Amino acid sequence: MMMNTRFLALIFCFLFTITAFAQLTPPGLGETNTAFWSAIGVSQKLNEKNSSKTYFGTGYISGTESEDPFNAPSIMVLNQEFYHKLNSKWQYSYALSYRRQHEYDEQFDKPEEVDVRQEFRAYGRFSYTTHTGSLKWSTTVRQEIRKFYSDDFAQVENSLQLRARLKTQLFVPLDHDSHNGLIGSAEALFAVANDHNEGWDSPEYKEARFCVYYSYSPESMPVTFDVGYMNDLIGNGHDTVDASYIAMDIIIKDPFTHS
Repeated sequence: MMMNTRFLALIFCFLFTITAFAQLTPPGLGETNTAFWSAIGVSQKLNEKNSSKTYFGTGYISGTESEDPFNAPSIMVLNQEFYHKLNSKWQYSYALSYRRQHEYDEQFDKPEEVDVRQEFRAYGRFSYTTHTGSLKWSTTVRQEIRKFYSDDFAQVENSLQLRARLKTQLFVPLDHDSHNGLIGSAEALFAVANDHNEGWDSPEYKEARFCVYYSYSPESMPVTFDVGYMNDLIGNGHDTVDASYIAMDIIIKDPFTHS
């Protein structure tokens, strides 16, 4: 059943999609069979070396007993990131993010008892981008600090986490001007958490995320449309579980630029 779901998700992504490296990839939504992520963002060039991206996104999940990606609301994300280009290949960025996520029981049968976890996140990343012919390849290292609270800002288990992420991404243009393109990426995540009672645990590998996106930037509009698929592999070895995500986003480019 899971393989059928993945296949249908991939078909959906390629048939119903209407510049590269702009997509707002889904956050991890925990153990679920399928998920849906959507976001709208604003990308603004500030000057020749600096830019900003703001986005708001929401996610839904099926849970482990369903295949419906809209079965239950999961997350709300508000993210602000600033970028600085060092040269044609190197770039760094820093960001602040607020996330509000629902945590269900294993059967998803008690919605009135859903816990809400709030997250405040800060992160920085370095990216290296190179071109091989018309292909564009980027490698990114990202370090995050994450602080968690309950819905009423009470303490929770593993309330502080440090997480490192390593991502590689390839853009393949489908036309001469790169208005249409395919984006593929792979990312590994490692984390160490601190519990207010037991202290820090050991650093460990957490999950891997694989994405395929189709991106369209019409020449007549300052907008990028992205539709994609993500496979999230949580854990490792015999304890690995996976989830299939359908994702879409819209990014409005330079709305405050004056001619």
